[in-house]
Amino acid sequence: MKHKIILLASFLGLLSACSQAAESALTPFPPDYLPTVVALTGQAAFAASDALTAAAPVETALPTETPLPSIIYPTATPTIEPGFNDFAQIRFISPGPMSSLISSFNLQVLLISGESDIVQVDLLGEDGRILQRVLERVERNLSGKYRNFDLSFEIRAVSEVGYIRVSTKDEFGRIQALNTMPVLLYSVGSNQINPPGNTIYERTMLEGLEDGDEISGGVVNLKGLFWPFNDQPVFVDLLLPNGKPLSSRVLDFKGIDPEAFETTLPYKITEPTRVRLTIHQENPLLSVTDPDLLKHIYVYTLDILLNP
Repeated sequence: MKHKIILLASFLGLLSACSQAAESALTPFPPDYLPTVVALTGQAAFAASDALTAAAPVETALPTETPLPSIIYPTATPTIEPGFNDFAQIRFISPGPMSSLISSFNLQVLLISGESDIVQVDLLGEDGRILQRVLERVERNLSGKYRNFDLSFEIRAVSEVGYIRVSTKDEFGRIQALNTMPVLLYSVGSNQINPPGNTIYERTMLEGLEDGDEISGGVVNLKGLFWPFNDQPVFVDLLLPNGKPLSSRVLDFKGIDPEAFETTLPYKITEPTRVRLTIHQENPLLSVTDPDLLKHIYVYTLDILLNP
């Protein structure tokens, strides 16, 4: 009998404990509580993301170095003219020649900046007026630097021929390299991008003369190949640091096909003098003359040291 009483007391105590635990349990969530929490959490996440985006630094006018993407090269294999296998100091990647472009479009180039580290990009109308100009500081690297520029324009006609002109200068302000890409500009439509083809190669090839060479004897002998842009004369100069010519020659070519040439540039100096050998051609279709770059359509230069 005593054992039954103890067992009954234990059973009643257990029931009491279970009742108290049930009363102290957490109140169940309302049916719509969990979706509300999820929504609030998502809103907080988007708000945090927006805050981080707003706090991000604004890109400056001189962007940081951009690594060369692996997808910018054209799939078409260019035809290499015999003797012309050196990449141009200013190499157009996209768009290629006579691409049809509307505003705005993206220009991609590989270039070797001049000694001044300043690169100038001009989008010209068919008469030579400047539709847009961009100046950017690019550290000189003989392996070349990849750059891209967003260019925009406004034209009154439905279409016109345009020119993308990229130029660099040396530490004395002389043109160190200049290259031009003819394109078609449209006020409406869509971009139709052509590959660069063989225009990625330098149009000048000199035999036995490289940048930084020393020459003595009062004569600079030039021999090589030139690939004309047009049927205009080609000018060859030895430019002093102040930009004045020390010696000049004019070369005439038969057409726009690559052609061999040979000439001499006599000079007179009394002490060692650094000059810039400059080979350039002009664009006769431009009616507006740039006070700095004139009507140049192509410029190739070398820095050489002249001895008496």
